[in-house]
Amino acid sequence: MAEGPAHVAQLQVADLFATPVAMASLPDAAAFNARIKPVILNRRRMHPTQSRSAMNGWQSDTEMALWAGDALQPLLLAVVELCNTRTVDVAEQDRPRFRWVPQAWANVHEQGGANQFHTHPGAVWSLVYYVDDGYAGSSDRALGGEFVILDPRMPAIRMAAPDLRCRQADNSIGETEILMRPATGRLLMFPSWLSHGVRPYLGTGTRISIAVNVLALPA
Repeated sequence: MAEGPAHVAQLQVADLFATPVAMASLPDAAAFNARIKPVILNRRRMHPTQSRSAMNGWQSDTEMALWAGDALQPLLLAVVELCNTRTVDVAEQDRPRFRWVPQAWANVHEQGGANQFHTHPGAVWSLVYYVDDGYAGSSDRALGGEFVILDPRMPAIRMAAPDLRCRQADNSIGETEILMRPATGRLLMFPSWLSHGVRPYLGTGTRISIAVNVLALPA
């Protein structure tokens, strides 16, 4: 495709309706991880998987706020703070009309573990926090396990010519999926309607993460 059109003048391009994806970290991630990790592993020993999207892995129920107790509170406080920071109620007047209600569950993956693509109906925001990324400090991409986000305009972008991509306003090539490598202590936040999954984790360690759906209920 031509880089500089010769038959138009003053070309301006705007990438509209961006999808917000945010990354953050907990201030005392190491202490939080050390406290929550045995709680999760003990829960796995005592309870069978409640698999919803997990393949070859373990998922807890969504009542983690109850069985993890105070150990989970630093993460839930961070989640609510992020939701307040990244959300605006354009019809709010003299007082808040909504309150955030987080639902959390734990995930444990060992070699071969993955998550099929899915969304989270009923929630506004979804987040995933990595207690242990399973990489043990390795940067080897062959270990897999990337968090994958699909372009929400599917299937429109695949209907005619799948190999064609839009050229972005910054001249980069628009991709149809984004791969994000997990990192211990990282918190990833995205709209709950955004389709996402996890590629097979091929490491020999144990990956532990916490997922959170945040509902907006009447205040």
